[in-house]
Amino acid sequence: MTTATQVRSSSVFLVSGGAKGITSLCVKKLAQQQPCTFILLGRSEILENEPDFAKDCFEEAALKKRIMENLLAQGEKPTPMSVQKIYNKIASSREIKQTIAEIQATGAKVEYLSADVTNVAELQQKLAATVARTGAITGIIHGAGNLADKLIEKKTDQDFEKVYTAKVQGLENLLNCVNPNQLEQLVLFSSVTGFYGNIGQSDYAIANEILNKSAHLFKQNHPNCHVVAINWGGWDSGMVTPELKKAFAERGIDIIPVEVGAQMLVNELHPAHHDSTQVVIGSPTIRPPAPLDAELKSYRIRRRIVLEANPFLYDHVIAGSPVLPATCAMSWMINACEELHPGYRYLSCKEFKVLKGITFANSNVSEHILEIQELAKSESEFVELQTTILSKTPEGKTHYHFRAQIKIVRKMPEAPVYESVNLSEDNIITTTGTDFYQKDSSSLFHGPAFQKITRVINITPEKITTECYWASISPQTQGQFPINWHNPYCNDLSTQPLWVWLNHFHQEICLPGQLTHSEQFRALPCDEIFYVSCEVKAKTATGVTSDYYIHDREGKIYSRILGAKAVIWPMRMMNK
Repeated sequence: MTTATQVRSSSVFLVSGGAKGITSLCVKKLAQQQPCTFILLGRSEILENEPDFAKDCFEEAALKKRIMENLLAQGEKPTPMSVQKIYNKIASSREIKQTIAEIQATGAKVEYLSADVTNVAELQQKLAATVARTGAITGIIHGAGNLADKLIEKKTDQDFEKVYTAKVQGLENLLNCVNPNQLEQLVLFSSVTGFYGNIGQSDYAIANEILNKSAHLFKQNHPNCHVVAINWGGWDSGMVTPELKKAFAERGIDIIPVEVGAQMLVNELHPAHHDSTQVVIGSPTIRPPAPLDAELKSYRIRRRIVLEANPFLYDHVIAGSPVLPATCAMSWMINACEELHPGYRYLSCKEFKVLKGITFANSNVSEHILEIQELAKSESEFVELQTTILSKTPEGKTHYHFRAQIKIVRKMPEAPVYESVNLSEDNIITTTGTDFYQKDSSSLFHGPAFQKITRVINITPEKITTECYWASISPQTQGQFPINWHNPYCNDLSTQPLWVWLNHFHQEICLPGQLTHSEQFRALPCDEIFYVSCEVKAKTATGVTSDYYIHDREGKIYSRILGAKAVIWPMRMMNK
């Protein structure tokens, strides 16, 4: 059980790289929202007294002219490098002073320390005196970073060290200067380069991906701390030059507006995002799919699934316990397969089986494991994978929860048409909308995230046709099971008509057991009407076999589930 933390007036943030650039913009926005105390770290010195020649001169060209004149007056020969060095020192000092003034204007307290984040001894010495005045550090924002963009064969050891140490050694040093058990917030400025990779930035990608993994590790060891690694895209400021901005535009990559990006940092510190340890903000780097390796590979992905991080689970309660919908388990499998093979998209799923399921009542499982094994693949065509979700008890016993074979493809086939569309109304079942749900033990148990069947168009002993409308839910409600190409919430809704059919003809209810074969051709609609035609193929005392067709009014199929097997469930077990 984690405790949501929030920024308070008594919070004390240690901010590396916080006096200049995008980090300073974020700190200013945070100070506006909640004035507290900020200790800004930077390598630049503040000039208490600017040279006389620089006073009241703010335009770059004019200031550089004065610098050259001053050097000549001192008998020195000005060079472009020497002029730029002096200019940078003055401009940097001014930017730091401006940052301090703007933060103080919010009512926040601020101190600036000139210290190298890669020098732990210097950092500890200077921080000791500052903390004596400000109080213990409760939050860290690690925004320091360097670039040395070159193709890998042209990079030097010095290039790598410059980029790597500021990010990685810098984080280690910051954590060595505080009591990690007192930290309430840890924010790491990572990059989409670490998440997606980028040409010429191998060292930058390595350093930022280490920050990402460090965030997850720190969160595991300090679950009450609000930890987030923000994988920023390019900002409309700082390191993004006009040339780079033009290159981004040619590749269809959006730039983050300054005001928007700063507010996003504030948003990520809201207690609602306490368990979102890594986020990507900005456009992905879009590249063609990487060539498939001929070797059949296997993967193991660990996830800590907690009730508090997934509000939708409160809308899927069976026998008094929140239960992970089978479609959410399928969605995790599908999304993982797609992410492991960029450029390939989910087409079909075979032999999806609910083995033990996942419930959240008195669970002693600390993590769930998704095992993925490639079964077959063809370059630029498809990949087939065996997926299994399992967990281990503290005693070492393995529980298998779900299993399926997933097929992802490079090119989606044309969506077929359901030829047996029948939208003629028979008015046999007159229940509508939310009246299908949570009225009594025979009603559908689903809460708002998984509703709603708007009406039954027609029903026979062999088939039921329903009109459906799934209202989109917030990313916060989706939690760890976000909607991508596969929509687990809409898919769950699509299987509910069988419950209505079974209850109408047999006064029984059911839960999913196996989806023999599923296919998706189009994204299921959100916030608009669609139709589900459910054909019942067989009925026994213990189960029902059926086919589902999810389609539009003309019969064009979004997805279909063939040979689905549902298990008859005692109504008394559904009581909450």
